[in-house]
Amino acid sequence: MKQAFFVKLNQDKWAGYEQQLDQGSTSADDLAKMYVHLTEDLAFAKAKYPRTSLTAYLNKLSLKVHNLIYRNKPENKGRLTRFWKFEVPYEMAMAGKPMLYAFLIMTVGVVVGIISTANDETFARLILGDAYVDMTLENIKKGDPMGVYGSMDQWSMFFMITSNNIRVSFLAFVFGFLTSAGTGMILFRNGIMLGVFNYFFVQQGLFDETMLSVWVHGTIEISAIVIAGGAGIKMGNGLLFPGSYPRAYAFKKAAKSGLKIVMGLVPFFILAGFIESFLTRYTQWPLAAKLAIILGSFALIVYYFILLPIKTYRNVTTKN
Repeated sequence: MKQAFFVKLNQDKWAGYEQQLDQGSTSADDLAKMYVHLTEDLAFAKAKYPRTSLTAYLNKLSLKVHNLIYRNKPENKGRLTRFWKFEVPYEMAMAGKPMLYAFLIMTVGVVVGIISTANDETFARLILGDAYVDMTLENIKKGDPMGVYGSMDQWSMFFMITSNNIRVSFLAFVFGFLTSAGTGMILFRNGIMLGVFNYFFVQQGLFDETMLSVWVHGTIEISAIVIAGGAGIKMGNGLLFPGSYPRAYAFKKAAKSGLKIVMGLVPFFILAGFIESFLTRYTQWPLAAKLAIILGSFALIVYYFILLPIKTYRNVTTKN
């Protein structure tokens, strides 16, 4: 992209920022949005037009916004608030297609797992392992199909499950370094496992009782893995499809965006691990209690990772 065309595309926006700053009445949220746009423009200018007056201008304007954001504010508190309130939702809004691709890949994996389990009685053992299948069948005979959740100390289980879920998510993201296909492979594999696991219990005639117990924690856990996968696909696409940006810059920008999304998932994995370790084991809970947790978890995911990003994006585009 020629410098003159880049300036023409953005000069009205930059002029508007300068006017807002001169008026001195810009809110903290508007400053955060302004800073995101300016740093992106500055990074592009540094990559394409280094040592030019344009780069110097954007650097000066970005610095001015930065100083206003951090002036007389507690550093950590303000930064964390912006991260959760604006940065994660904004990055989610900018990753709509990768998130859709991640969901579709995972769904295809689930369907493959279900069909394979339905048509091959050995497939569940191949995917889940003989030890797990035999243990579960034994628990079913004892009348406690979810006995595995009560076989370990709650806190030990919490740390093990939470660390494993975080590991799986970061793996799905990091495989984006191998292009989007790497992340797609992780999502597809986990989708197959999910489909096999669910249909295995269907075959045992325990879908209503058991699956509701599993999805008490699985609603957040599986949603978060899909979102982490979407972040990995976004990073991989930055490498494969840089568009008008230099490939290295596009990849770096996409990786930074994806990493913010994955970091934003950590509290959700902690919550899912807590539910799985401390609540899922109580399979005797009434149906209403299980449904309340599942629907509440689903509402939380939809609000923070779908509705809030849409609202954040509309606010940014309306004001800029």
